[in-house]
Order: sequence, then structure tokens, then C-alpha cells
Amino acid sequence: MFRLTLILSLLSSTTAFGVVNRRQALMESLSSAAAVTAVVASGAAPAFAEPTDETARSVSRFGGLLEKYQDSNRGWLIMAPSGWNKFDGEVGAYDVKWQDLVDPRDNIKVSSTPVKSTTTSINALGDDVQAIGEGLATKRNAKLISASERLTEGILFYEFDFAINDGTHQLLQLSVNKGRIWSLDANTVEKRWSKKEELYRSVVGSFMPKLN
Repeated sequence: MFRLTLILSLLSSTTAFGVVNRRQALMESLSSAAAVTAVVASGAAPAFAEPTDETARSVSRFGGLLEKYQDSNRGWLIMAPSGWNKFDGEVGAYDVKWQDLVDPRDNIKVSSTPVKSTTTSINALGDDVQAIGEGLATKRNAKLISASERLTEGILFYEFDFAINDGTHQLLQLSVNKGRIWSLDANTVEKRWSKKEELYRSVVGSFMPKLN
């Protein structure tokens, strides 16, 4: 449901990301990014306000519910749910997905797509994380619960919490590193969110699009 194209719909309105044309043809621009587009197109350098305090990457195993997973080929790591089914590479949808054995609506996906080499941070979208999140929520028929940013190991992350009208609750995290935009989304049904929240936030906080 929440395919990589949903992430690209956010990015397609700013030329800083240089998304390949065949993807651009499928995307709509988000009105919340219009001001960013104008600045980038004009060649002016926007003034970004970034967090200055580092937040440590989560490495908790959550009492054995999480285990370290490292993708050596693509160069990223995460604390992933242990005992869940793992699926590799559905083109245009995800790079890796973990899915609960009992209910497939509980799932976590990592996706990535290339960006221009000159784009080195997710702040190319702008520094108003709340406005970006509200734009995403509108496009997806969802309520934005929260939007935040953090700096971990020198990489800026944007994180969004959505209550989607189809009954899904989702955490979405975006970042840029090594010439790619990285998306991590963690999904469950709304009625289980209170039980899953702490675990999911630990997973999201553990993702790092580089190897230590």
C-alpha cells in the first residue's frame, strides 16, 4: 500500500532530488513543497535550520524481540523484528520487508531510490517538517499525529507519525545518504498501535543508511 512512489510524490516537486523521468511521470507535486521548488529552481541556497544535538542510534534488542540486520551490499543496518518473515526486493515497492507471521498488516519496509549526487541531506525538502508532514497526510487521506527531525551519526532524519483513514497507523522516516533517499515505514492497525508504538519507535531509531 505504502509504496516507494508515495515517497517520491513528496520529492517530485523539488528539482534538487533529480528523480528519474519514468518515476516523475507517475507523480504529483505536493503543494506544501512549492516554496522549496521555487527556491531550488531559482538557484538560491535556502537557509536550513538543522538540529545540532546528536541523538544516539537505538541498539536495543527489546528483550529479544529485535535482532541486528545488516545489508552489506547496499550498506545499511537496522534492529529488525526477530521471528518475522523477511522478503527481499519488490521492484518499486521496497528493498526489504519484514512481516508478522500472524497478521501481515504488521510490517516494516526499507526502500531507497537514487538522487542527485549534489543532494546530501533530506533538508533539500525544506526545514518545515510539520508542513511536509501535513502535505503527505493530505495526499494520503491521513491525520498527521506528529512530525520531528533528529541528527544521528551526522545524518538528518525526518520522522512522521500518521493515522490513516483505512485503519492503518504508520511511522515513516526519510533520510538521504550515499546518493540515495532512504524510506523506512512501520505499519500496524490502529487498534494495536498502543502496544506496538515503543517497539516500532525503537526499530525506526535503529535504522542507519551506512555501515559503522
